[in-house]
Amino acid sequence: MFKVEVIEKGKESIKFSITGLKPGFANALRRIMIFEVPTMAIEWVDIKKNDSALYDEILAHRLGLIPLSYDRKVYKLPEEAENIDNVKDSTLYCKLVLKKSGPCMVYSSDLKSEDESVKPIYPNIPIVQLLEGQEIELVAYARLGYGKENIKWQGAVVGYSMENDKVTFEVESCSGLKPEEIVEISLEVLEKKLKEFGSQISKIK
Repeated sequence: MFKVEVIEKGKESIKFSITGLKPGFANALRRIMIFEVPTMAIEWVDIKKNDSALYDEILAHRLGLIPLSYDRKVYKLPEEAENIDNVKDSTLYCKLVLKKSGPCMVYSSDLKSEDESVKPIYPNIPIVQLLEGQEIELVAYARLGYGKENIKWQGAVVGYSMENDKVTFEVESCSGLKPEEIVEISLEVLEKKLKEFGSQISKIK
């Protein structure tokens, strides 16, 4: 019988213990929280103008690493979409626009989203410094993805320790999800995997 105890809980992190959990399951749960919880990140960037010191590729990379919030009821997962490259599919992609002129520092809050639920979690992430006369104009498209696909979709930073038959997890969200949501989704994914495994085993008999 498992026993779960919440030790600490904050806005972006949670620490809890599970008594009776085997090491293999503990590691599986950790990996799911990191790599298999869907999160929102910028995937495509159409750069109209870039006079900054950053190459287009570096600018797009920085934008992709900005964690975004999102409404889980609105957006589809990649495997649920008929055409993953269709940026006009509003249930798959969210469009964000950035247009700034220097001199100024461009921050994550300068990204203007067509969906108010999709926005940078941290508004003051610096993107690039613009000097006098320099401009940036671009359109970015964000979609759901998994950390196993690219690190920009990593759901959380997770560590755990073991003492006798008790496992203590420390989960820090690095996505638009609350830490308790990450744990809940991970447990659902783990349960689904176990059912699929059981189904495959039954076919061997």
